[in-house]
Amino acid sequence: MPEHRRQQRSSPEAGPRQQPRSSLARRLLDGDRRALARAITLVENDDAAGWEIVREVYPRTGQAAVVGFTGPPGVGKSTLLAALIKLERDDDRAVAVLSVDPSSPFTRGALLGDRIRLGDHFLDPGVFIRSMASRGALGGLSEATLQAALLMDASGRDLVLLETVGVGQGEVDIVDHADTVVLVVMPGSGDSVQALKAGVMEIPDLIVVNKADHPLTDTMVREIKAVLALGPREGWRVPVLRTEATRGEGVPELREQLAAHRAFIESEGTLSARRRRNLRNEVLAIAANRMRRELEDAIAGDAAVQELLERVVRRELDPASAATLVLRARRGITPRF
Repeated sequence: MPEHRRQQRSSPEAGPRQQPRSSLARRLLDGDRRALARAITLVENDDAAGWEIVREVYPRTGQAAVVGFTGPPGVGKSTLLAALIKLERDDDRAVAVLSVDPSSPFTRGALLGDRIRLGDHFLDPGVFIRSMASRGALGGLSEATLQAALLMDASGRDLVLLETVGVGQGEVDIVDHADTVVLVVMPGSGDSVQALKAGVMEIPDLIVVNKADHPLTDTMVREIKAVLALGPREGWRVPVLRTEATRGEGVPELREQLAAHRAFIESEGTLSARRRRNLRNEVLAIAANRMRRELEDAIAGDAAVQELLERVVRRELDPASAATLVLRARRGITPRF
């Protein structure tokens, strides 16, 4: 990691710094790529040592710009990232990429193939690339993914790029974990209006129409702008950009707009407000996930709960009433099963 990045890690907003006890954490803070990779693996494996490293380095986070890229499958998000990374590296900016692939709901396995399109950057010491599985997270970002992003931030990267799984109309978790959200769409993929419905269209700060050499590009741009015109007229106006990522066309303009949005939210004071909201939501999401796991473990061998579930199967009890009884039992209230 360049010397100027090491100096930037001490932000006056984060309070006093304590030297990490773990040698792995110290190496990570010094920009050691192998230490970063090892720490992410520990977190991904739910190893207690990984969570301890996150606790140690967390005061050094908040320095990197975090940009999330989302959009339907096949629109070229990975190719667009590769082109953007090239421009960032031309300016000697250190970049980390966290590319999330969907997991099988049956085996929990994942192909992790998005890194293939980022192959040109693998040997660049200024680029750290990691693929992770969504592990069934409905919004595409698992608990381990979010912690990995923090570790990348702590390692001194100027820019952390989060690429989510291909999303539909409701998978909008990325909005809670990025400073800037980019929605990537493409023309000619069927009914383009499907990409414009509520949910995913409410989250982006920038919209990119990739593969813009398609003859239906103008039509899609008009449709998007018509939808955006129905939204708020004050504050940041979401730009609609055209790119052809395989040839690098439009990518410099995308980079300019990313910088413009960053400058806007910093000048308006909304960056700190957005991060405050994101961190609160992340805490609640992690707590909810862990409570669910605890509940599943607790009731796994409970014969009374299993009989309750069988009553639901037999249509003797509705699911909402059954859930209420399960929660009462967990709170120590004797339920009438």
